[in-house]
Amino acid sequence: MNKIKVSVAQITPEFLDRDATIEKAISVIGEAATNGARLIVFPEAFIPGYPEWVWTNAPGKKALTHPLYEKLLEQSVSANDESVKLLCDAAKDSGIFVVMGINEKNIEASGASLFNSILYIDDQGRLLGTHRKLVPTSGERLVHAMGDGATLETFDTSIGKLGGLICWENYMPLARYTMYAQGVQIYVAPTWDYGEPWISTLRHIAKEGGVFVLGACMPLKVSDIPAEMEFKKQYAESREWINPGNSIIVNPKGEIIAGPVDKQEGILYAELDFSMIAHAKWTLDVAGHYARPDVFKLSVNRTAHRIIE
Repeated sequence: MNKIKVSVAQITPEFLDRDATIEKAISVIGEAATNGARLIVFPEAFIPGYPEWVWTNAPGKKALTHPLYEKLLEQSVSANDESVKLLCDAAKDSGIFVVMGINEKNIEASGASLFNSILYIDDQGRLLGTHRKLVPTSGERLVHAMGDGATLETFDTSIGKLGGLICWENYMPLARYTMYAQGVQIYVAPTWDYGEPWISTLRHIAKEGGVFVLGACMPLKVSDIPAEMEFKKQYAESREWINPGNSIIVNPKGEIIAGPVDKQEGILYAELDFSMIAHAKWTLDVAGHYARPDVFKLSVNRTAHRIIE
C-alpha cells in the first residue's frame, strides 16, 4: 500500500475505572474504523488512566498515595487479561490496528509493581507485542518500574513497519536511533506531554527519522477526577484543564498534517503517503547512508532482565 488513513485518539479515560475506560476505547476504535482508519493510537497510560497525582502528592503523604496506588494496581492490566482480549476482539471486528497505552502489572513476578507500557494489536486481533517505558519520568517513578531493552522492537505489518516510544523516551537519542535502525515507518508517541517544545520534538523526530509520527496525548480536566479522590483538592478552584492534549500527526518532512487539538476530545485523521519516506531518506537516512558505522556504532542489549529464571 502506498497510502493509508490513520488516526489518533485524543480521548479522556474514565479515571481509574478499567472496565468503563475499555468500553469507551472500544467505541472509539469502532468509530475510527468506520471512518476508514487502518490504525488508531491511544495516549500514554490510557488504561485505567495516567497517575496525575505523582505531580501533586508528596511521596510522604501516604494517607493520599497508598489508596491511589492500591486503586491503580487493582484497575491495571496485563497482556493476557480478559480486558485486553476485549480490545483484541474490537480490533479484529473493526479490521484496524490498535496501539494502546496501559499501566501494566508485572505478572511475570510479584504482580504488584507496574510498568508504563503500550500494546500493539493487529487488525486480526493478534497481540503483536508490548513495549515497556525504559525510564519513568521524574514523579512517575513513584508508581512505575523501568522496562528493559527486550521490548525495544518494531513490527512488520500489512500497513508498514510499526514502532515507537513513550513520552520522554523520545528525548533519548539512542532509543530513537534504535527505532530508526529497525526501519520504523509509522512511529507512535503516546504521551502525557503537550505544548512546546514537545510538538517541536515530534516534528524533529519525523524529519530526523524520515518517518510519520503519531503523537497521542490525553486531555484531562480537574472535573474528570472523581470527587472522592482527596488529591483533587490540591488543584486551584479556578483551574479547569490539567492537560489540554495537543495530539498531532506529522509527515517525514516534519510538517504537521493533523492537529494539534487543544482542550477537547476527538479523533485526528490523516492520510500517510509512503512515497514521502523514500523522498525524505534520499537526502537524509540516519540509519542508512548517513550512519557512518566506521565512526559510530550502537550496541543495544535486547536481553530480558527477568527476576527469576
